[in-house]
This record gives sequence, structure tokens and C-alpha cells, in this order.
Amino acid sequence: MEEPTVPAVLDPSGRDVHGEGAALRARGEAVRVLLPGGVPAWAITRHEVIKALMGDARVSKDAYRHWPAWMSGEVDGSWPLAMWVSVRNMLTAYGGEHRRLRRLVAAAFTARRTAVLRGRIVQIVDELVEGLALVAPGQVVDLRREFCFALPIRVICELLGVEEAGGQDLHRVVEVLFTTTTTSEAARANQAELYALLAALVAGKRRAPAADLTSELIAVRDEEGSALSEKELLDTLLLIIGAGHETTVNLLDQAVCALLTHPGQLRLAREGGVSWEAVVEETLRCRAPVANIPLRFAVEDIEVGGVRIAQGEAIVMSLAAAGRDPARHGPDADRFDVTRATSGDHLAFGYGVHHCLGRPLAMAEATVALPALFARFPHLRLAVPEHELVPLESFISSGHRELLVVPTPLAPR
Repeated sequence: MEEPTVPAVLDPSGRDVHGEGAALRARGEAVRVLLPGGVPAWAITRHEVIKALMGDARVSKDAYRHWPAWMSGEVDGSWPLAMWVSVRNMLTAYGGEHRRLRRLVAAAFTARRTAVLRGRIVQIVDELVEGLALVAPGQVVDLRREFCFALPIRVICELLGVEEAGGQDLHRVVEVLFTTTTTSEAARANQAELYALLAALVAGKRRAPAADLTSELIAVRDEEGSALSEKELLDTLLLIIGAGHETTVNLLDQAVCALLTHPGQLRLAREGGVSWEAVVEETLRCRAPVANIPLRFAVEDIEVGGVRIAQGEAIVMSLAAAGRDPARHGPDADRFDVTRATSGDHLAFGYGVHHCLGRPLAMAEATVALPALFARFPHLRLAVPEHELVPLESFISSGHRELLVVPTPLAPR
């Protein structure tokens, strides 16, 4: 396919990330796009190509080493999406630097630690569903706020040792990072507030260490000769907070919405015809919580789909396009189907060296929360038609501003 000469402009409002993904996929495996601020990049749209590039050493996430536009100052801290490339943690590291930073965090997300957390997840979910059961009959509830958000933010705050009020503040500023309609001025003000909150958290834990991940990371930072800088400490905490709750909020939001609009699929899950793991995997494939991942950079020239991505050019991985790639998932790839054989072959948790360490935790939260919610509220329904649910203002984060439902619980236990 001949590459169109006019780049596609990614819609910062995220009004239709899946329609946009399909349009990009139709243009080719690698498509020129413009990000906010007119920053050019390549969008990769096919499942197998994204998977290959995610595991390719010729592709980096380190803007300081491999993005000439950032290194020269052509793109700088005034860019609204600057935080996606300016942070110094394992998300943006390359090679040995990535291995060093990933090793520091990996211990927090072992199978053993997740198993311990699972018991706490069950307790929190029980509290939340019983709280929802107190809602007056017929009352409309924002399930995103009261359930989809409430669970992962409490889990990640307990993991990090953050007080509930502090968690709310951190969520608010992290949410702005994912909002791709944010102005440069608002983005910079948000960045300043974010680092002030993280610095206050670290200062508090230095004064009074506890049995939490923040204190563990500080201990590593403060060891004599430690290779972890103060910025890397703050940015690693930011990564854990952002990746540890924002994407899980979207996963729960999208799973509930998909099941409520596909009652036959919900019935299969509730009756044991498919596992709740299958429901979660299909949600991750068909309604990926992250629609597009910025940014990676070509370490050298790379040929993709008959076009050349030149050394130093920026790359966006379009998971919204790849998750519904007919070449991998068949001609009905747009359809939500919890019995689909290829559901688990998605890239929502990444692939290769950057595969998400938090996958077991996210799966544990979702596979506990969803069956508990629908067991307590078998007649749960959307309060408005699906098309009236307003999407997040983001081409990165894929969810709804509100998930308006009417919960009708079973009789009290």
C-alpha cells in the first residue's frame, strides 16, 4: 500500500479511539500521524508488527538518547505530552538502564506478594459492593467513581503506604497526564503539583519508614553507592501509581460496560460457561484500557510494511487498532466475544522487556471484582444508552468520564 502523503491527526479528545484505530489500520502497518502540538510520529497498527517491534532492540523508549527532537530542544518541556518522555523510570529506559530500574520494582509484584494482596482485594470489593447496596432503589450511580476507581486506588495506596486523601490527590494529577486535550500551561502546572506531592510522600516516609513499597524504594535510594537517583525514585513512584491504578480503572469500566451491553456474554460468565479470566482477556483485547502508547524511537532505520521509519523518528503503538486486527482475531474482530480463542493474545500488558510487571495484580483485581459485582447486582443496568456515555478526553486512556448505572441488589445477606 502506498503511504498517504498527509499524516493522520490523532484526535486528542478520544471521541472514537476504535474508529480511529480502524481507519489507521486501513492505511497500513505504519502510518504517519501528528500528535498534539504538531509533533510527527509513526502509528503502528497491526498486532504482529507491534509485537515484533516491542521485542526489537532497534526500538527504544529513551528520548534522551534516541529522539533527536527532544535532545535538540525542538520538542521540550512545554509540549503537553512532555511527561510521557521526560520521566526517568523503567517505562522510558533502554537496555542496561531498563534492566537496572526494572529489577528494583520487580520484587514488589511477585506472585507471592500478589497472593497476599488478593485477600485484601476480596475485603475491599466486599466493602464496595455492600456500600453500593445501600443506594436507594432506582438511584443512578457513577460506577466508575464508586467501584471501578475505588478498588484499584485503595489497593495501590496500601501497597505504597499512601493515606486515602493523598491517593485522591495523586489520582487527580495523574488523570491530567492521560488527558490529551490539556494545554501546555495546565500540563506544566500539573507537573509541578505532581512532583510536589511525590516529594512530600518521600519526605514523610524518610521520617517514618513503614512496611510499604515506598519505604523499600527509599531504602534502595539512600543506600551508600546506590544507582537510583532521586528523580528516578520519584518517577518510579509515579509509574507505579499511574500504571497501577489508572489502567485498572479503565479495565473494570470497559468490562462492566461490555457485559451490560452484551447480556448473552454476561450470562455465560455468571453461569460458568466461561471463566472470568476469559472475560477480562477479551476486554483487554477488544476494549484495551490504553488505546495508544507513546512514545518509542527508532534506534536505526527500520522497514515496516514497505515504508522506512528513519533513525530517531517517534513511534506510537496503537493497541486500539491491534486489538481488533482481523489478521490476528478474524473478520469479526470488532465483536466482543468472551469465547474467542484468541482473546488472550493481546498486547494490553505490552510484550518483551517492557511487559507490565503489574499484570498479575490487575488480573487479580478484575477477576475478584467482576464476579462479586454481578453476583450482588444480577439486574445491574446502564442508566443511559451506551452511546450517551462520554469517553475520556484522551487518545491514550480508553474509558468513560462516568459509567452511569442503576444497581438493584439481591436481598441483604
